Amino acid sequence: MKKAKLLLLEDDVSLNETLSEYLEEEGYDVVSAFDGHSAEEKIFETSFDLLLLDVNVPELDGFSLLKNARSEGVDVPAIFITSRNAMHDLENGFESGGDDYLRKPFELKELLLRIQNILRRNFFHLPSDQMELGADLSYDLENARLYRQDKTVSLGIKESRLLKLFIQHKGEVLTHEVIQQHLWDFDEAPSDDALRTYIKNLRKIIGKEKIVSHKRLGYQFS
Repeated sequence: MKKAKLLLLEDDVSLNETLSEYLEEEGYDVVSAFDGHSAEEKIFETSFDLLLLDVNVPELDGFSLLKNARSEGVDVPAIFITSRNAMHDLENGFESGGDDYLRKPFELKELLLRIQNILRRNFFHLPSDQMELGADLSYDLENARLYRQDKTVSLGIKESRLLKLFIQHKGEVLTHEVIQQHLWDFDEAPSDDALRTYIKNLRKIIGKEKIVSHKRLGYQFS
C-alpha cells in the first residue's frame, strides 16, 4: 500500500526531527517545513494526505496558512500542533479549517492515533483505490476524482466536497449541519437553498437514487 504523505510544519528543528523520525518509523512519508511560506509552497506543489501545522512559525502563521489554502480549494485534512491552548485559539483553529487540534506538550503515541483516525476517514482503510458507483461511474479514492468510462467528470468545488463526504460516510444519515460544516468555509454563509442545488447537481451526475433525502434529518448516500 502506498505510504501516506504528511506535511510537517514545525520551526523547532529538534522537535521537527523527532516527529519526522518517529512518523517515518511508523510508515509515513514526511515532508518537513520550518516556516509558513515554504509550507504554503509545498502544499500547492505536492499532493499530501494530511497536514501537521504548528501555529507560531515564521513568516506566515499556521492559522493563516490553512485559511489561505482552504480559500484556494485545498481540502486536505489538517491537525494543528501548538502550545497555544486558550479557547479562542481552539476556535481559531477550527474556523481556519482545521480537523483536529493537539496541544503541546503531547505524547508521540497520541499524535499517531490522531493521524491514524483522520486517515481512516480519508479512505486509507479501504482495500482498493477505486470505488464503483454504477452507470459506468467510478470514484478515485486517492485523488478524490470522479470518472465515467475512464474520463474525468467535471465537478464544482462544493459538489466535489459533497461527493467525497458522502463516500466517506456511506450509509450514514448526514445532518444538514454536518454537511454545511464540510461544504462551506468559515467566512461563508451556509444556505439551505444552495445545498439543495448542490444535491440536485450531484444527483444529475451519479443518479437520483444514490442520494436519499430524510425529511428534517439530512441526506444519505446509498
